[in-house]
Amino acid sequence: MVSTAAFALVALLGGVQLLETVLDRLNLRYGARAVREADEWVRSALDVDDPEEMLAYQRSKTVLSNLQSWLGVLVVLAVVVSGLYGDIATALSETGLPSVAQGVLLLAAAVVAGRLFSVPFDLYETFVIEERFGFNNQTPLLWLRDLLVGTVVALVIGGVVAGAVLLAVESLPALWPVVGWALVVGFSLLMMVVYPRVIAPLFNDFEPIESGELREAVDDVFERAGFTCEQVYEMDASRRSSHSNAYFVGFGKTKRVVLFDTLVEQMDREAIQAVLAHELAHWKRNHIWKQLAASAVQMAVVFAFLWWVTTSQWVYAAFGLPAETYAALGLGLLYAGPLLSLSAPLTNQLSLAHEREADDFAAGTMGEIASMTRALETLAGENLSNPFPHPAYAAFHMTHPPIPERIRRLREQHDGDGADPDVDVPPSAT
Repeated sequence: MVSTAAFALVALLGGVQLLETVLDRLNLRYGARAVREADEWVRSALDVDDPEEMLAYQRSKTVLSNLQSWLGVLVVLAVVVSGLYGDIATALSETGLPSVAQGVLLLAAAVVAGRLFSVPFDLYETFVIEERFGFNNQTPLLWLRDLLVGTVVALVIGGVVAGAVLLAVESLPALWPVVGWALVVGFSLLMMVVYPRVIAPLFNDFEPIESGELREAVDDVFERAGFTCEQVYEMDASRRSSHSNAYFVGFGKTKRVVLFDTLVEQMDREAIQAVLAHELAHWKRNHIWKQLAASAVQMAVVFAFLWWVTTSQWVYAAFGLPAETYAALGLGLLYAGPLLSLSAPLTNQLSLAHEREADDFAAGTMGEIASMTRALETLAGENLSNPFPHPAYAAFHMTHPPIPERIRRLREQHDGDGADPDVDVPPSAT
């Protein structure tokens, strides 16, 4: 039984990681060919002076990510298959601490170990790759502060959620999967309010946009969209990176809009309004609630799987675990993670549909597609994003349609209203 369970875990983790590596390799080759074929469009529409720089950036990020992922899989398998995980769980069970405390300590150890493992990769990505391509604005001291604060936040949040679920396991042994599922879903809802007000300010400053041309632009698009929101903020993203973005978060009186200061600097008024209208669509079209519902269904499946794992004696015998549910839960999550990755092409469909609907909403709000088109081109060019992902890679990894596809769709759906007729959007590579 030990060899069978270990083989299954190795096959699952290793197999999914191998799939990821193949997809990454396909994506790099496909994207390189497409970018070179569309050299003129990349230079003119995306305002990228050297398309080869875009390809080099994607290649550097992908190679580092692959190396980190493979080493991570090997370390996890070594810890579990060698019996070290079982020994750690056994040692915890012999401390005499309450079972809930043992489980929280095991989680805390995993969080700290994971953070320490990622340190060299994060350092290289930030101060070598991001620095080389002109994105990094972080100092080593700020990076260290983020690491420490992020670790504490992860420990607190993880400890609270894990403690609540394990308490349900101990108090309601026959119902804990249902209670645990409800706790996780409820916590996700709570985080929509807590994150922007408590956690995000630990890392960035948020200045209210209360007056001036930017506020006038925001109010104008709010009026067009039939939306009311007093909490509009500009975030000092440039303190860490020149990458740009925007997001909408919260619900009811707690909803807020956040614009990166880099986005405000890189885009003109109408493009910013189009991005804002796109973000507002996620609220106006109930995308937030639909995504939450989809996540709740996914979590229900995960908890059903964890229930089966923890009530199956094979997992305890196979990995030398003590008779503690938290120990089996840890193994169950290792099996569940790759399975969720394999289901990504299905779960991503909802997000893709929402992004297309949000693009349509932005075009309708602005009364033309030129603003949204410029915004999409600026985001791709300024961030050196790969505009031509391989279809298989996109199916597993992308929650947003590729930029050229979004622009072509806007032209088709809205009769090219406001588009530049002299600028053709290239198709994907052949």
